[in-house]
Amino acid sequence: MKVLLDTHILLWWLADDPALPAAARRAIADVDATVVVSAATAWEIAIKKAAGRLDAPDDLLDALDANSFDTLAITAAHALDAGALPAHHSDPFDRMLIAQARAEEMTLVSVDPRFVDYDVDLLPRR
Repeated sequence: MKVLLDTHILLWWLADDPALPAAARRAIADVDATVVVSAATAWEIAIKKAAGRLDAPDDLLDALDANSFDTLAITAAHALDAGALPAHHSDPFDRMLIAQARAEEMTLVSVDPRFVDYDVDLLPRR
């Protein structure tokens, strides 16, 4: 399985937060899974951290590497796909993750209830 982590899922994993759903924890810990973090997630974390709205590791890239997480760049095709999505969700970072998961055929790991309005494979499944 190839999974793309939403920002809150990544932060819960890194903090070993009990809010992380068991299904998400199992998928991320699965040695056969490829776990991916989007550049959009790093960007969102950096912006919110700089604004004082988020507590996140100072060494995010080291944390991703230590967990053997792959990173995914944002391409022009991803950007066009994100812009063309139906307007169910206004958050540009989340729209990018949806577009990337769809384009790269990954399962998006998130508890955001607005994601169910899109044609994207989700975990935990709702």
